[in-house]
Amino acid sequence: MAEVVAATRPVLLETRALRKAYAVPGRANETIEVLRGIDLQIRRGEMVSIVGQSGVGKSTLLQILGTLDHPTGGEVIHDGIDTVKLPPAKLAAFRNAKIGFVFQFHHLLAEFSALENVMLPLLIAGQKPKLAEQAASEYLTHVGLGARMRHKPGELSGGEAQRVAVARALVRRPDVVFADEPTGNLDTRTSDEIHALLVELNGRLGTAFVVVTHNVKLAWMLERHLLLADGVVRELRTDEAPEEFLPKRDHT
Repeated sequence: MAEVVAATRPVLLETRALRKAYAVPGRANETIEVLRGIDLQIRRGEMVSIVGQSGVGKSTLLQILGTLDHPTGGEVIHDGIDTVKLPPAKLAAFRNAKIGFVFQFHHLLAEFSALENVMLPLLIAGQKPKLAEQAASEYLTHVGLGARMRHKPGELSGGEAQRVAVARALVRRPDVVFADEPTGNLDTRTSDEIHALLVELNGRLGTAFVVVTHNVKLAWMLERHLLLADGVVRELRTDEAPEEFLPKRDHT
């Protein structure tokens, strides 16, 4: 049923013949092609996991989708706009307004409080400080840190710091949040809490999430599962997925 509902949503993000190649150091005119003509669609409000072996290009794909990297060829159409063709200044403004990011390491500014870290995207966009503070406070409350917003990153646990990063990613109400191994640096219990938080926020706010992860428990909590292998992406069904990407089953 979830797949049927998802298919009725409008397409938010689409790639067409997406390619990425890197030059081989010390070998003139030789390249390694990491992405080999990827066509995929992400719909509004859906949650998508991208899985695959280490080194196959999952983070590269995520960075291109999020406009942090440029493809060698192909198109990245976000809400009708080919972001590959945007000049740098317009691309930066588009990214700040439309896209949120959560990384394995939270990348918070140590000298700023949780509240100030979440305010930053709004201040960069020209929001008045008082309104930015109100919005940042609201989103920190959304992620369960209403009582910790004046604390600096060094005073927060790893899970709390990642919750701040999630709030920062969401505060401008982006179309989509790209998360690259968002729980890769956390213990199992904290990872489970962050997983549940992402699903809850998707349901509450309607923000799309695209998550690169080695954590199969998180991957299979999401609506769709994409496997990146040999430079191409294919859709996975839980019942036919390779065993290494399936959630661990309790055999007791």
